[in-house]
Amino acid sequence: MGGRVVVTGLGVVSPNGIGIPDFLQAIQNGVSGIKFVPEYEELKFNCQVSGTPAFEWEQLRNYIPETSLYGLKGKGIAFGIKAALDAWMDAGNEIYSPHTLWDTGCVFGSSVSDTDVIKNAITRVDAKESKKLGSRVVEQIMNSGVTAYISGRLGLGNKIVNNSAACATGTQSVLMGYEYIKFGMAKRMVVGSCEYVDKYIFGGFDSMRVLSRKFNHEPQKASRPMSLTAGGFVPGSGAGALVLEDLDYALARGAKIYAEILGGSTNSGGQRNGGSMTAPAADGVIKCINEAIKLSNIDASEIDLVSGHLTATIADKFEIENWSKALKRSGDAFPMVNSLKSMVGHSLSAAGSLETVAAVLQIVNNFVHPNVNLDDPNPEIIEITGENNLPTKKINREINIVAKANFGFGDVNTCLIISKYNN
Repeated sequence: MGGRVVVTGLGVVSPNGIGIPDFLQAIQNGVSGIKFVPEYEELKFNCQVSGTPAFEWEQLRNYIPETSLYGLKGKGIAFGIKAALDAWMDAGNEIYSPHTLWDTGCVFGSSVSDTDVIKNAITRVDAKESKKLGSRVVEQIMNSGVTAYISGRLGLGNKIVNNSAACATGTQSVLMGYEYIKFGMAKRMVVGSCEYVDKYIFGGFDSMRVLSRKFNHEPQKASRPMSLTAGGFVPGSGAGALVLEDLDYALARGAKIYAEILGGSTNSGGQRNGGSMTAPAADGVIKCINEAIKLSNIDASEIDLVSGHLTATIADKFEIENWSKALKRSGDAFPMVNSLKSMVGHSLSAAGSLETVAAVLQIVNNFVHPNVNLDDPNPEIIEITGENNLPTKKINREINIVAKANFGFGDVNTCLIISKYNN
C-alpha cells in the first residue's frame, strides 16, 4: 500500500477564468462567467444563457504539435488538454518527455463526445463524401480521445482511464487517481474532467425543462443555487485538472504541495428508495458521505466547508438535508456551504473537477468563495444551515478540511475529503 496522496499541480479552463490566477481572482470576487447566447434565442430555447470559457484555439499552440492542433475540432478535448497540461507544468514538469513515464498515469473523464464533430461526420457520410472526413475523426469522437491526447503528449505509461459518471465524473476521476496511488499502483496521476456543451446537448436539457428560463436578459443572475427563486440550472463548459502524487515521491523531487487528499467514496443508490435516473437516493448520498469521512480518518465535526453539488434546482433543499443527516450537524454547528455553479453554471462532467480545483484554492488561500445570487435564500435551507453559513461575499477564514461531493445522472455519488497539507 502507498502512503499519503497530495496535490502538486492545478489547471483550469472555466467560464470565469482560464488559468489558475484568473480563476482564483474570479472566485474570490464573485465574478460570473455566464453570458447571453444570441444563437439560443434564435433556436427558441427556453434558456438562452450559458457558461462558456473564452477559449481560443491559439491557446493550445505551444501545448500540442502543429499537426494535432490543425486537425483538432473537439472543444471538450481541447479544454481537457489545456487544463491537464497546465496542471502538469504547474507541478514543475516539462510538457514533453522523450521517455515513457511508467510511474505516471491519467484518469480524465467526459460525458459526451463533441457532437459538432459527430454531426460533421454524419453529414459527410450521408452526402457520400466520407473521403473528406480526414484521418482525425475517430480519435475525437471516442470518449477516450481526451486521455489519448493527454497521455500521448506527456508520455504517460501507467493506467490510462476515461471515466464517465455524468455530473459525478470529475470527483470520481480524482478519487480513482487517489486510489491508484494510495494502493501502490502508481506514483503520480493526472486527473480531471472536461465538457463542451454545444447546442445539441444544450437543447436536450432545455427540452427537459430543467434549465433557468427567467433571467435570459440578466445572465449573471441566472444561476441561483439554494435561492428561493432558483428556477433551474445553467449549462456550462470547461475543464479542471490536478496532478496527484505519492507524498514521498513529491518530496523527493522538491515539488510544491497544495493540499492532501485524505480519502473519498463513490457509490450508487441503485435508483431505489427515491433514487432515479435524474435524482439521487438519499440513503446512497448519506452512505457515500459517511464512507468518505470514515476512510479519511476524520470526524464530521472537523469539516470546515462543504463544496456542494447544488445546481439551483429543487434538489438543493434535499441535498442540504442529506448533508445535515450525514454530518449530524445543523444550525450554527453546520459547516460553511458554497456552490461554484453560482458563478460558472453546471458544466456536467467538468463540474466536479472545476469545483475540486476551487476547493483546493480555498484551502491554500484560506477563504470561502461567495454564493453569487443568494440574495433570497430558501428558508427551508436556512432552517438547516443557519443564517451565517451561506456566504454571499468572500469570507477570509482558516480552511483546513473541505468535503467536495457531486451527484450524477444514474444515481451515482462521489465525495472527496481534501485537507490542508501538514508535514
